[in-house]
Amino acid sequence: MASKDSTTKTIIVALVLCVVCSIIVSTAAVMLRPAQKANKKADIKVNILKAAGMYEAGQNIDEEFKRIEPRLVDLSTGKFSSDLDVASYDQLKAAKNPSLSSPIPAEDDIASLSRREQYAKVYLVKDEQGALEKIVLPIRGYGLWSTLKGFVALEADLNTIVGLGYYDHKETPGLGGEVDNPSWKSLWSGKKVYGDDGDVVISVIKGQVNETTPGADHKVDGLSGATLTSNGVDYMLKYWLGDSGYAPFLDNLEKGEA
Repeated sequence: MASKDSTTKTIIVALVLCVVCSIIVSTAAVMLRPAQKANKKADIKVNILKAAGMYEAGQNIDEEFKRIEPRLVDLSTGKFSSDLDVASYDQLKAAKNPSLSSPIPAEDDIASLSRREQYAKVYLVKDEQGALEKIVLPIRGYGLWSTLKGFVALEADLNTIVGLGYYDHKETPGLGGEVDNPSWKSLWSGKKVYGDDGDVVISVIKGQVNETTPGADHKVDGLSGATLTSNGVDYMLKYWLGDSGYAPFLDNLEKGEA
């Protein structure tokens, strides 16, 4: 009888501990959720500033971000849109929403996205007079193991790259994960996206780019030992900066018709 009582008590104690621990974990998750969301928003701002070459450690992120104006762009028309609230719009969630996105034809899906959202959230960097200084565009595409999510920033000429960076990926450290390497990211500054005919010619090549490389202004070194990740970066830039992505919008913006 004593043995049965002991077993019962052990089970009751274990159940009580499980319930208590579950309550503690759930409560902590709920309490920390606002802080997690705030940290996520802050991280996105930091990555936008980094792509635009505007980030310095220790700076007031929100203060620096006052120079940046988020706008929605209708990718089907290439023009600014006020159809949705730009502050609450989540482009990644929209890409999974059938009412806010559409399937990408297989022959056009070079970045392996499956679906493309109708609206993109772009970031306009203004100077003190309110003129466009830079523009930051969200990009994403599949590498070797994961979808790389990041930003590419262009100068006011809408052709010269300021910077490129990724805030989310699961590529192999030391190989594809070198997309985070400051040395590699620095290679993008000053590169040109479009050729004289308006086609996207920026590319990630196998090997290194030097002064003797034909079309060096449009080429960036590939990641050593990470061909598939390099190809992924190449394809996503060609997709997002091409006719299926931001090219119609950038053309309208250049002509003052966005």
